[in-house]
Amino acid sequence: MATLLLLGCETAGYYTQAATGQMRILAAREPIEDIAAAPDTDAKLQQQLALVQSIRAYASGELKLPVGRAYGAYVKLEDDYPVWNVLAAPEFSLKPKRWCYPIAGCASYRGYFRKSSARDKAEQLAGEGYDVYLGPVPAYSTLGWFDDPVMSSFVHWPPERLAGLLFHELAHRRVYISGDTQFNESFATAVAQLALPDWRRRHGIDGPAANRIAEARAVNALMMTARRQLKAIYDSDQPRDVQRQQKAGTLAQLRQCYRELSAGWAYPNRYRAYIEKTNNATLALVSEYQSRVPAFQQLYRQSDGWEDFYRATEKLGKLDKDERNRRLDTLAANYQDSSRKVTGPSFNSETCMSAANTPLATGDN
Repeated sequence: MATLLLLGCETAGYYTQAATGQMRILAAREPIEDIAAAPDTDAKLQQQLALVQSIRAYASGELKLPVGRAYGAYVKLEDDYPVWNVLAAPEFSLKPKRWCYPIAGCASYRGYFRKSSARDKAEQLAGEGYDVYLGPVPAYSTLGWFDDPVMSSFVHWPPERLAGLLFHELAHRRVYISGDTQFNESFATAVAQLALPDWRRRHGIDGPAANRIAEARAVNALMMTARRQLKAIYDSDQPRDVQRQQKAGTLAQLRQCYRELSAGWAYPNRYRAYIEKTNNATLALVSEYQSRVPAFQQLYRQSDGWEDFYRATEKLGKLDKDERNRRLDTLAANYQDSSRKVTGPSFNSETCMSAANTPLATGDN
């Protein structure tokens, strides 16, 4: 409490809501076994909780992740989501604003257990001139400090999506480098991507997985192309009003390219809401979660199984950040996707985005 008093009113208030929200979730936990055995438990929920148990067993036995009692309990939330994150980036920069926390270090997001509090923070930052993103968080990791529960915000997800989420969050319990969001999130994303093909095979799950993976990759490539174009605009010595116009043109073209890209998809609206809200903050988020994934996939290929991969990741995390990034750059440069060809839709993001900043693209056509 003395520390909070020294940190100032806003910071003290932030940590108070965080502690209160976390304790509220922990107090609501009920063991999965009790929920599954209760006569009034919905059959679908029983089925999903059994699936969670099998995912936990796979993560512990095959992926060598420290599952412990994580996701061994269930919480029915009062709201749709447990947390809402606020991200912000300057109007002419793709570098996210960072906040620093005890233990976890610095991160590019601010989490709130009440949507109204998150909205207030987002409005404050927008008033200060930042590009802002406010989004729900269905799940998060407490990095092993608490036994994270299964929550109503994600328990009914389809099997593959549920498994990917739990693999991602459990990966944070195995490796977490204080102060490097990009490293941590890309690592966890890579763990999930690497684990899912074998998990699907073992559980006899078929379906249009290849198309979904290819679609996600195409959207990621489109957004990374937009990032590169915006960075070139922001790095130029053009007047701010010209940069602002070119930024608007690039984001308008991004939306147009997504409409062209998704026109033939089974679910063309899968990423539409996110694309429509894209700004510097959301593009920073994409970078945090995706930009280092190829490097970690290459590191896994060079490793002798999961434990060796985790040890190699930990060694990277102990390096000076500049050296760590150089090593990751080298790994990414050596990454070749020849052994994991994914059939599905293709799209040349560079060609489509080349129309950005033409007179046609300066509005939202």
